Amino acid sequence: MVTYLDADTAPLRNTGQIRLYGEEAFEGMRRACRLTAQCLDELATFVKPGVTTNAIDRFVFEYGMDSGAIPATLNYRGYTKSSCTSINHVVCHGIPDDKPLREGDILNIDVTYVLDGWHGDSSRMYPVGRIKRAAERLLEVTYDCLVRGVEAVKPGARTGAIGAAIQTYAESHRCSVVRDFCGHGVGYLFHDAPNILHYGTANEGVEMKPGMIFTIEPMINLGRPHVKVLSDGWTAVTRDRSLSAQYEHTVGVTEDGCEIFTLSPAGLDRPGLVS
Repeated sequence: MVTYLDADTAPLRNTGQIRLYGEEAFEGMRRACRLTAQCLDELATFVKPGVTTNAIDRFVFEYGMDSGAIPATLNYRGYTKSSCTSINHVVCHGIPDDKPLREGDILNIDVTYVLDGWHGDSSRMYPVGRIKRAAERLLEVTYDCLVRGVEAVKPGARTGAIGAAIQTYAESHRCSVVRDFCGHGVGYLFHDAPNILHYGTANEGVEMKPGMIFTIEPMINLGRPHVKVLSDGWTAVTRDRSLSAQYEHTVGVTEDGCEIFTLSPAGLDRPGLVS
């Protein structure tokens, strides 16, 4: 049975219970998430052919440190980088390296900053130079999946409504939803209850209540949904090597809907795409 508890009195670990945060916590999340969104804005002009993902990772580290924030991924369970950079058929958790980006690549950059104890988690897709129409279409569909997932967030509905909205839209455009990874509770902790599936039916999952904070981060493939994790223990790729894309927001459930904490201050939630 799912239980909810006041986040102020909850232990600082994932107990499987769902934390309900108050206004002070929402304000802390606004600050952390705004910093993450600002970093992702800055990267819109940084990403170009010839740039390495290690250079991007250094930028993420320095941007956070200059603002008094720590990248949450750095040394998380042995991970040694400040961001995840996933290119083309890499679904998620791509590890930055010294290989230069190439014209036509599509790149997901996933950043989480910890600011004053709060975790601001978001990711966006970046086209590298001019990309093919199929790749552009995948980015458009994936972003629209995120939008539809966010629109399903409201008190009284179940988290399955988020997944149902995403799956219905993705499959209507002949794309597939990755099942191996999901969104998650966030706030005091980097990963917390509940899990947010990006597929399913509207009457599944837990009831959304005001004060819940979680990520929505659909991973959408042009091909089949199946993935595999490489020998490094982190990098997940599509089994059929089809292109994959992901966008992510952190949201909080309010009395009448939700607040998106990670919206781009510069209006660059979908960099490189025409609105």
